[in-house]
Amino acid sequence: MNPAIYQGANNQYMYRPGPVVGYVFGKDTAKLNSYFAFPELKSALPKNLKLLYGSKPFDEKKNVFEVFAIKKRLNDDNAPLDGSAVSDARGDVSQSGGHEIAMQMNAEGAATWQRLTAANVKKAIAIVLDDQVYSAPNVENEISGGRSSITGNFTAKEAQDLANILKTGKLPVSARIIQEDIVGASLGTDTIHAGFMSFIVALLLIALIMYIYYSTGGLIANIALVLNLFFTIGILIGFGFSLTMSSIAGLIVTIGMAVDTNIIIFERIKEELFRGKSNEKVVEDGYKHSYAPIIDAHITTLLTGAILFYFGLGPVKGFATTLIVGLIVNLFCGILITRFITDWMLAAGKNIGYITGVSKNLFKSFNFRFVENRKWAFMISGALTVIGIISIATKGFDKGVDFLGGRTYTVHFEKAISTNDVRSALKVTFGQEPQVKTVGTDNTMRITTSYLIQENDQHTDSLIESKLYEGLKSFYASTVDYKTFQKTYKLSSQKVGPTIADDITKNSIWATVFSLLVIFIYIVIRFRKWQYGLGTIIALFHDVMVVLGMFSLFHGILPFSLEIDQTFIAAILTIIGYSMNDTVIVFDRIREYVKDQKGRNLKDVINDAINHTMSRTIMTSLTVFLVVLILFVFGGEVTRGFAFAMLVGVITGTYSSIFIAMPVLYDLRDKNEDQLTEALNPTSKKTTK
Repeated sequence: MNPAIYQGANNQYMYRPGPVVGYVFGKDTAKLNSYFAFPELKSALPKNLKLLYGSKPFDEKKNVFEVFAIKKRLNDDNAPLDGSAVSDARGDVSQSGGHEIAMQMNAEGAATWQRLTAANVKKAIAIVLDDQVYSAPNVENEISGGRSSITGNFTAKEAQDLANILKTGKLPVSARIIQEDIVGASLGTDTIHAGFMSFIVALLLIALIMYIYYSTGGLIANIALVLNLFFTIGILIGFGFSLTMSSIAGLIVTIGMAVDTNIIIFERIKEELFRGKSNEKVVEDGYKHSYAPIIDAHITTLLTGAILFYFGLGPVKGFATTLIVGLIVNLFCGILITRFITDWMLAAGKNIGYITGVSKNLFKSFNFRFVENRKWAFMISGALTVIGIISIATKGFDKGVDFLGGRTYTVHFEKAISTNDVRSALKVTFGQEPQVKTVGTDNTMRITTSYLIQENDQHTDSLIESKLYEGLKSFYASTVDYKTFQKTYKLSSQKVGPTIADDITKNSIWATVFSLLVIFIYIVIRFRKWQYGLGTIIALFHDVMVVLGMFSLFHGILPFSLEIDQTFIAAILTIIGYSMNDTVIVFDRIREYVKDQKGRNLKDVINDAINHTMSRTIMTSLTVFLVVLILFVFGGEVTRGFAFAMLVGVITGTYSSIFIAMPVLYDLRDKNEDQLTEALNPTSKKTTK
């Protein structure tokens, strides 16, 4: 800190009277704050003194800030005049040709302003917002009437910005950072590279599987998939969305959803081929019978994505945006473009194959009695759910900073370090024990602390990071100073205030509840039976509880983070959408059989519907599982928890659609109605057993 001096016209430094009592480099503000916090210094300074920094550097090249001495009222931090008194403020041109701020106050403010200016002629009055001094003009004379101007060495933009600040001051609360994420360049590059590798590997693997299983049809699906990604990324770029791991994860999930659209169509075309129809008729009927399940699956997933977008914050909103755009584009590419290419090839006399040696007889004779074995499934699901509930009640979750509030730092060390040693060292500097856990390797750790999280001063972050370095510097070579630590070893930081942590918790709960409610309403309206809706909700509740139980049971055991954060909520709602998608496909087949096969027993129809859609179920589940597995292996630590949740969700979603939703639908039937006509077709005449 330097004396209150300035450089005059003759390049001589001279003392300057006024409210500025010193200057400080931006990097030293945390140290200066710690000095001012010393009890000995506090007792020596006047009780009505408050030291504040300027809102912007006094010397931008050297990043030097002014330190202002503000006189406040004793035992009262509130200013004698706040922004609510300003009725209007605007940037204007002064008589000298410079720029000034013209300000008008209301009647009450004008009276207070007159008293203040009369008592402070030839003195400065500071304009402060969020403990930052934006201007400290001198009072030339008493100002009456409430109209005044602030002059100085302003540019037009600075004058308008200050006018906006004065008008913003009318807000009843101060602006403060409640969530902030900082990712170092090295981590950002590694993360993007990992996400890109996952993306490419997943794309190539899906293309290979589709060709092996569906021959020429698979090539058409691959063309549609590439166009889907091209249009989706183009739209996101066009609207200015940034490339983040959340958006990459959304794209990878979109790949799985896009492939499912083609699998539904191709599986239906294969069924029509086995009936001996011509190529043109096969394509026409295959697409016609696929529209209902595709539209239903997309609408239900879009509803989930919309709720996720509305309630989500930050990365969750980015994930939801990518998912929504991808699904909308997929309706265009997966249906229209593939149909256009197919019709063009047929018109040109080209042969289109949909069956290969691998897929010809696979699942063709599959005939499992799912409904008859439902009790075993209920027992297994019940046991998993009970174990999960017990773990949640006793062990709880590894809640991330999103739900707790605090600051999280990802720190790299030169060699493997014990988490206990790091925790003990930081407990001394912070005065409280932080959370410390390894991330990927033994020499990279994620450190979370709630130290001073209630403090909103802009320089508190610098103070905490200085303490972080002080606590960790013994683990580094003596040549690693604070600047090197910040640039090289502190890979990323995240800050979430307690307010937004509460908001995230509430929004996450509401997002899940509303998703289930909206899905239930849509299913009931679409299928005209409440049993469909309740069967779907029970299956989805089962999936959510299994994933929650896994995250509770295995956190601290598995060698990667299982934090409950915003990304986990995105995974949960994606699992809901995926599981619901599977369920709706079988429901659509049941509805079709209701119409075409009246008089059959409900148990047989449900078994047939599941068996006849098994090829589609396995193919979709396999492709989505492989996509997420690639994300889990290559995506890096940033998305590993998300990918693990999705891996569990794909398995449970496939299982619950077959072994929970359909058997529940059967058990909820009207016990007095044994014929399919009455059990599932409300428009037919009633037939009793």
